[in-house]
Amino acid sequence: MSNYRPDKETTGTTGSQASGVQSVDRAITVLEVLAQRDEAGVSEVAAELDVHKSTAFRLLGALEARGMVEQAGERGKYRLGFGIVRLAGAVTGRIDITQQGRPVCQRLAEEIGETVNIAVMQEHYAINLYQVRGPGAITAHNWVGQLTPLHATSSGKILLAHMAAEERSALLSEAGLRKVTPHTLTSKTKLEKDLTEARKRGYSMTLEEFEIGLHAMAAPVWDRDGDVIAALSASGPAYRFTEERMQELAPMLLKGAEEISYRMGYLG
Repeated sequence: MSNYRPDKETTGTTGSQASGVQSVDRAITVLEVLAQRDEAGVSEVAAELDVHKSTAFRLLGALEARGMVEQAGERGKYRLGFGIVRLAGAVTGRIDITQQGRPVCQRLAEEIGETVNIAVMQEHYAINLYQVRGPGAITAHNWVGQLTPLHATSSGKILLAHMAAEERSALLSEAGLRKVTPHTLTSKTKLEKDLTEARKRGYSMTLEEFEIGLHAMAAPVWDRDGDVIAALSASGPAYRFTEERMQELAPMLLKGAEEISYRMGYLG
């Protein structure tokens, strides 16, 4: 049985909401477990959720009814179903970017020796979709899936730089220019100047603006319609990945971004 036991006096809206949120959380965890293991039985799912087998069985049954999971033959195991593909269709474009950018990122990480990322814009943030650590990377931090402020990151800056001025102004007014480190640009005038320079040279740079001791640069990735849809970035420790070093390596990053753009149908 479920671990949740609503109090008799709180079985109204509050109790229903809490129970609903718990069920959603458990269902998502089931999907994550199956994604990690490929297949799992009711007992394994129950153990991961720390619930009774009957609860795990009900969750799997509900997900199976929606096509999110399916039984793998007659072994009593479950795996992700094709219903997941239907949901993934909403982000197919982003998935294509990671697929097309993977070999470029792997090559660049080796050549530059630092961490390389692909990021796209999501609301008021830049979200990293794919990462490759170079041989010289000294940190194991994984940026994939993390939302980062547009004005304080190289990826965010290059995405902002290629937005229409009115759209950019409205977005920044709503999001704000939070001071992440002492080096973060929090003045719209200074940020606009920085973005103008980024457009002129073809890439953006951040010098300890998002994290002390971290430098980064990013180049735009274009789609077949000539719109900037992503940012290709390289980041490393400030003592090694200096401004001068980034300028030397910028042509390599730009070439990589052009290759991904070409793979995405951009003809220049």
